[in-house]
Order: sequence, then C-alpha cells, then structure tokens
Amino acid sequence: MLESDSQLLVSTTWLATHLNAPDVKVIDATWRLPGTGGDPRSDYEAAHIPEARFFDIDEISDQSSPLPHMLPPMEKFVSRVRAMGIGDGHRVVVYDQDGLFSAARVWWMFRVFGHRDVAVLDGGLKKWLAEGRPVEDIAPMPRERHFTGRKDASLVRDVTQVAAALKLDEEQLVDARAPERFRGEAPEPRPGLRAGHMPGAKNLHYATLFNPDGTMRPVEEIRTLFEGAGVDLNRPIITTCGSGVTAAILSLALARIGHRKVALYDGSWSEWGAYPDLEVETG
Repeated sequence: MLESDSQLLVSTTWLATHLNAPDVKVIDATWRLPGTGGDPRSDYEAAHIPEARFFDIDEISDQSSPLPHMLPPMEKFVSRVRAMGIGDGHRVVVYDQDGLFSAARVWWMFRVFGHRDVAVLDGGLKKWLAEGRPVEDIAPMPRERHFTGRKDASLVRDVTQVAAALKLDEEQLVDARAPERFRGEAPEPRPGLRAGHMPGAKNLHYATLFNPDGTMRPVEEIRTLFEGAGVDLNRPIITTCGSGVTAAILSLALARIGHRKVALYDGSWSEWGAYPDLEVETG
C-alpha cells in the first residue's frame, strides 16, 4: 500500500494542531556545510519549535569512517533516539532551520532503521516563524523510551553496489547537486575531490523541487521534473549528492510520487570523487 502525502510531508498547520499530542515527537535536524554560516546547535538553543529535540547529524554517524556523517551502526542510532525520548509508536516530525535541507536526511535515517512513521515539516522553521508560531529556548528533558531498530538495507547503497549497478545498468543514478558541480564546471566544497559526476547519472538539482516559499512542489510537478531530467520512473533509482544529505530530498520527493524502489548512495560524491580509479564524466 502506498503512503499518502500527509504521511511523508506535514504542514505547519498540521504540526501546530498536533504539537501537544503525546505520540508526536519533533526533531530539529539542522546541518550546514562547514563555512556556510551559523552553528546549528547554538541556533537550536536560541529558538526551536516547542519540545523539539536536536539531532546532530555529524555526531549520530559512523565516527570510524573518514567520510562525512555516514550512517551510524544501528546500535548507536537506537541509543541516541531512545535518549531523545523517541520510541515505538511515536510519530516523528523532522524539520530544519533553513527551510527543507537536512531534515530529509534524518527522515531517511529513521526509515533505514525501521521507523516508518516519520514525516518532514514542509517549509521548516522558516515557514513556522514567518507565520508567527511559537518557539522556545529551553531544551526538553525527555524520558528514555524503547525504540526497536530493524535495518532496511534496501534503502542504502555503498560504492561497490553503485559501481556494479552502473556496470550492469540495473539502477539509475540521480544526482541532486547544482548543475555546475554536476558538469564539473564548479569546484567541490570539500578539498581533494575531482569534479564531475558518475557515468550515466542524471541531474536534478534539489532546489528545483521547492516553491518560492520553501515548501515542496505538488506531486505532479515533481513527477514532471524527474521526467524532464531524463529519469525513467518505472525503473529503480539511486539518489546521490555531495555527501548524502540533499540526495535524501530526492528520495523524499520520489516517495511522494509513489516510487518504491529508491536507495541512497551514502558516500555520494565525497567518496566517489576521492577514488582515482573510479570513472568520472564531465559536461
């Protein structure tokens, strides 16, 4: 059974109405590229949606990996989520402070670890504040809850799986980076990476999926955008980007239009672009 759009993306009006419901838990999942301004945790501490917990994408990751914010071991994810007071039976709503940027990454992480009742706040904190809705500067003190983790490996791909998929033409790659980075005309924000994209990948910049107010476009417009980028929506898809954050926006958009065979390349370009023996295309 396909999920309805309201199960994946909730409005600020919906959240305001359900904010005090005992089964609704809110997460601030703000993450920004280094050097782009502001400290997400400090900004959370200054103002966040009431009772929201802060989810540190860099800390809740595989610290043994040289790559940025790779998926953590399931035990670590479960431990951190339990400590936030999030457990089985809770409806999780994820937002970020910059509209809709990093929240989709945490939405995807919850789904990878078996929690399907998770949605993203459409428009994020920016829209919430623009509407004059309440915020607070006091972090909640949650009681630990039981959270059952069950990893769904079908939602994630590693570099070996991506290389095999490209060679066998089993899955399409869709890259969320800006066109200039995809074509190799602009430098990568992380030093030491080659410019360009994976062979045969399609490009759909994540920013094109949003309306001017930062909310996501309607499902039919999203479908048109993917088709316009040359994506065959009848075939399996792997989403990718710079480091696995904005790729999750594509994954969320594809879930909204009912595409069920979507995985995310966790290492993304921060891994592929660093290996000299992996083929790169430009243009």
